[in-house]
Amino acid sequence: MKKTLFTTLILFITSGVYAQHIQTHYDFGKDRQMLTTTLEMFKADAYGSSFFFVDFEYGSKTSNVDGVSLAYMEIARELKFWDPPVAIRAEYDGGLFRTSEFSAPINSAYLLGGSYTFSNSTFSKMLNLQAMYKYIEDKHDASFQITAVWALHFFDRKLSFNGFADFWREDNVVFDNNGNASSTNFVFLTEPQLWYNFTKHFSAGSEIEISSNFSANKGFKVNPTLGLKWFF
Repeated sequence: MKKTLFTTLILFITSGVYAQHIQTHYDFGKDRQMLTTTLEMFKADAYGSSFFFVDFEYGSKTSNVDGVSLAYMEIARELKFWDPPVAIRAEYDGGLFRTSEFSAPINSAYLLGGSYTFSNSTFSKMLNLQAMYKYIEDKHDASFQITAVWALHFFDRKLSFNGFADFWREDNVVFDNNGNASSTNFVFLTEPQLWYNFTKHFSAGSEIEISSNFSANKGFKVNPTLGLKWFF
């Protein structure tokens, strides 16, 4: 779960835009069967926008722990002294995970680059593209990340299709289903979501996490969820 709100909420339309929500998902992926909660906040102002989210995963089967098995945060600032659609973007990512045998940090990452936002006149269709330099602490002094974030609203905003796709360079060791290790240099992650909006505050829907060489898993993985969302 990540950045599903960013640019889905009247991005750069006017100053003073604010939104915050919480999602809870049940993950049906193999060896996962766990709950994830995500708290997100977006705030636009006269000079751009601020965004953050915090993920908590609870007791995945592979971690074999009760309670929180992963905590992860991203915080970003988009800065502009001109009219949209171009902005300067800075971002920080980091967290930690634990199993029944050990715990370890998720390497902090610092990103800097730019973004470009497309939208139609009613802001029911939006796309945000990002290209950033990426410094991964203790791993890479010079890497990159390319991101797309989209939002599509239908039937007077009763149905929403939104999500993101990330592609970045990171040297990792990954494992296949038999536990055999190999190395990789690139990671891909996308999380499309489909929501039915019962009210302005309450939605129900699904997310499908599709990844390649992500989280020590070799090759493509598909993890579907069912979720609820509440806008404050």
